[in-house]
Amino acid sequence: MSQPTSVSAVPGAPRVPEAVHRRRWAILGVLMLSLLIVVLDNSILNVAVKTIASPAPTGIGATQSQLEWAINSYTLVFAGLLFTSGLLGDRLGRKKVLLFGIAVFGIASALAAQSGSPGELVAFRALMGLGAAFVMPATLAVLMNVFEREEQPKAIGIWAGSVGLAIAIGPITGGALLEHFWWGSIFLVNVPVVILALALMIWLVPDSKDPKPGRVDLPGVLLSVLGLVLLVYGIIRGGELASFTDVTVLLPALAGLAVLTGFVLYEKRAAHPALDVSYFRKPAFSAAVAAIALVFFALMGVTFFSAFYLQSVRGYSALESGLLILPLAIAQMIFAPRARHVVDRFGAKAVCTTGMLAVAVGLAAFAFFDADTPVWVLEVFFFLQGAGMAHIMPPVTVAVMQALPREKAGSGSAINNTFRQVGGALGVAVLGSVLSSTYRGEIDSHLTGLPADLREKAGESIEATLGVAQHLGPAGRGLVTPAYDAFLDAMHVTAMGSAGVAVLGAIVVALFLPGRTPSGPVPAGAVPGARAEAGESVPR
Repeated sequence: MSQPTSVSAVPGAPRVPEAVHRRRWAILGVLMLSLLIVVLDNSILNVAVKTIASPAPTGIGATQSQLEWAINSYTLVFAGLLFTSGLLGDRLGRKKVLLFGIAVFGIASALAAQSGSPGELVAFRALMGLGAAFVMPATLAVLMNVFEREEQPKAIGIWAGSVGLAIAIGPITGGALLEHFWWGSIFLVNVPVVILALALMIWLVPDSKDPKPGRVDLPGVLLSVLGLVLLVYGIIRGGELASFTDVTVLLPALAGLAVLTGFVLYEKRAAHPALDVSYFRKPAFSAAVAAIALVFFALMGVTFFSAFYLQSVRGYSALESGLLILPLAIAQMIFAPRARHVVDRFGAKAVCTTGMLAVAVGLAAFAFFDADTPVWVLEVFFFLQGAGMAHIMPPVTVAVMQALPREKAGSGSAINNTFRQVGGALGVAVLGSVLSSTYRGEIDSHLTGLPADLREKAGESIEATLGVAQHLGPAGRGLVTPAYDAFLDAMHVTAMGSAGVAVLGAIVVALFLPGRTPSGPVPAGAVPGARAEAGESVPR
């Protein structure tokens, strides 16, 4: 058996088999295709909720609560299993896990398209979340094992750009499908893409796993799943009720935090831990995962209320609203693959801090938008947000992934994606709650003349107020302008909250992310993001 070869002994020695290295960009294309449909489907349902709520045959007559759970069941299972799926990928093989996840996602998509009741749709969406949880970490883990260390920042930039593209084109795709086909088409469209992705994966993607995984840390795995599911359920429940003091919110959320605390304490003492918590002692690593959570907290919150602003206040269709968000995706596609060059010149600290501040400015701009703000102004700030994101996600993802040994790539990817998912869910719940409570406070004084049942319903959201106004006919016209004004006031408050979170993220990365890496030979133990350290062994 040959001994590991040192980089210092053999400069430029390959760490990836030559046959894999030659097809690395084709492999990245397959990974992006898999990632695209998973992330896209997480946003595509939002544009179809009105159609699904319609009575059969147009929809399936889902109530507001059932629609929320059609979205949330996916999020709950997805977030709860991300960490576990990453561990399984390291142990069983990332290609096997990726194939399993994409196959489950495709089958669940076909079943969801044929749902005959809201309950079936909720169940099949949960199954889609299960498949997605095995796909997303595996894509990044495979990437880390087919690219050399010096090319990983470029590959991660392209990977991150595809996430931004998927988030933006989800509403566009959904709107286009709903204009020509029935509501189930938003799920059925996944099936041919999944079949293509499976064929390409089998052909192109190599398998890899941790050669020395150790014993299975079953207690750690169970604690992580239970803690994440309870925490995310509490967050989702708080968003539904627009309150975080209700007992049905506090109990699961606090129980989840307690279980996760127990998980960390157990992992610190375990002989073969599922998660090596010592990585969080590195300021750069902890700052990177915190930045991921904070930026998605801020961004998912504004994505939530911008849809209502564009459709309810400005009167754009679902398809038009999706097209208006395209500058955000275009900016990410342009800048994310090139972010590594800016990091090389100015350092991760300066680049990520500037990116966070750009996102904060883009979010704060919503505090000044009204019903007549020119469309070109919206487009400029969407582009600014996308450019900011493009200079945050690649560097912090590189910092997380390169802080861990390559054989632990699944665990690193799972940490990266778990913090992003929990941060995004928390952003929608908390900022959605702020939007809802502020809106109700503003509109209540205009609803005093309505019957009690209509008054309660009309205060829920701008959509509910406009629905009641339409139901009342000419007598309800006086509610339309106050509804617009109340929503804009609520949006302004929520936008400043989102911007504040982004500023907090800027402070975190400015304090703890590394600065510019000096040129020349890099000593062992250098900051993540540099090229392979001197003396680092090269696995065969």
